[in-house]
Amino acid sequence: MAEKETKKKKIPRQPMTEQEPEERRRNFDEVPLGYSPDTAIKEAQRCLQCKKPSCVTGCPVQIDIPGFVKEIAEGDFENAVQTIWKRNSLPAVCGRVCPQEIQCEGECILGKKDDPVAIGNLERFAADYAREELNCELPEKAEPTGKKVAVVGSGPSGLTVAGDLLLKGHDVTLFEAFHKTGGVLVYGIPEFRLPKDIVASEVAGLEKLGLHIACDNVVGRTVSIDELFEEGYDAVYIGVGAGLPRFLNIPGENLTGIYSANEYLTRANLMKSYLFPDYDTPLAGGKNVAVLGAGNVAMDSARTAMRLGAERVRIVYRRSREEMPARAAEIHHAEEEGIEFYLLTNPTRFIGDENGRVALMECLKMELGEPDESGRRRPVPVEGSEFKLDCDLAVVAVGAGANPLLTSSDPEIKLNSRGYIAADPKTGKTTKKGVWAGGDIVTGQATVILAMGAGRTAADSIHDYLTWGW
Repeated sequence: MAEKETKKKKIPRQPMTEQEPEERRRNFDEVPLGYSPDTAIKEAQRCLQCKKPSCVTGCPVQIDIPGFVKEIAEGDFENAVQTIWKRNSLPAVCGRVCPQEIQCEGECILGKKDDPVAIGNLERFAADYAREELNCELPEKAEPTGKKVAVVGSGPSGLTVAGDLLLKGHDVTLFEAFHKTGGVLVYGIPEFRLPKDIVASEVAGLEKLGLHIACDNVVGRTVSIDELFEEGYDAVYIGVGAGLPRFLNIPGENLTGIYSANEYLTRANLMKSYLFPDYDTPLAGGKNVAVLGAGNVAMDSARTAMRLGAERVRIVYRRSREEMPARAAEIHHAEEEGIEFYLLTNPTRFIGDENGRVALMECLKMELGEPDESGRRRPVPVEGSEFKLDCDLAVVAVGAGANPLLTSSDPEIKLNSRGYIAADPKTGKTTKKGVWAGGDIVTGQATVILAMGAGRTAADSIHDYLTWGW
């Protein structure tokens, strides 16, 4: 056994080929180019096939990781994707955008002394190979139950609930406020990180299972939750995400040329301004762009601005690199593409020109003090360190809150002190009978896979309710 492990450790982690930075910084094509079958097999052969696989523990949807990796190692790609589909209906998405380094790969035993198995890359490979090369059979559905479920929101949480309940034999309708399904996968994550045709393919698979889709429906405005029950739905799941933009509330923030990241990325992605002039979506360009914040959304915004023609793009963040919440891979890609990082820097006001458009941003240098409630060291202003940056376009990417459109329409759904829906973490049940919630509308902004995990939990609870009662 020890000899077998040593042999596997000698196989280095297989890198994924990527577009060169100078080329990709001006196009919206996907950056990583995927594994070949031979590379995927070689990477999968690194897996130690642990008897107690901690990688599964690190996965919020509990995929049989050793199982599908073993099948890839044996060249059995169809069974590999079928194994994944048993627990994850969006593997092509998760393989691209999930933070594997702190979840499954972060728990990989091989990673204790070596590079962990590239679980995310292998999941992406299996899903892509199935989509491009195989005609896989759909998962088997249970007999129809006669029960109807309304899923509000078509992001990762809602899609997971829909997929699970369809397989359990329920009739599911997905209500989406926008004109396309996918939620944050479509309006928030740029094409170069998650191509839209991949999301569409995953949704199309659910439609083949019998999913009904109702776009351009703002539940809480065009129809209430009580009206859904009156129309014959037996249960409702709310997965509308956290789409209410947050701002800095500093002077000059209402100048022309200052966007929330939500609006900026929605215009660029869902409304396809990146395909101008084929899509004539209004989105102001900028030569000197400042993106405020340092999470994944900030990286997406900065990299989008560069691709839309900016000459200079700066990430402005009030803490140091160690506190940046973005994935290491996203920071690395941004740096390769020429994004500049102004760390320990805090904007204090925007200054406009004679036309009311932002022209400058005044900033203050910071230093780190004692840790705050988040565990990160608190930034403290350095007296007399004010300076100005040229800035003709700014994107505020400092987080988002709970959109009150739906929740304010139904007083039976209780909220917590931050305005998010109060839901039982073990079931997803809200305070209104027959209504569940999960994902960012419950937790605040989090990851795709955590939203999917919440969706799986709620789907199991909804199924029990529809089968046995509250």
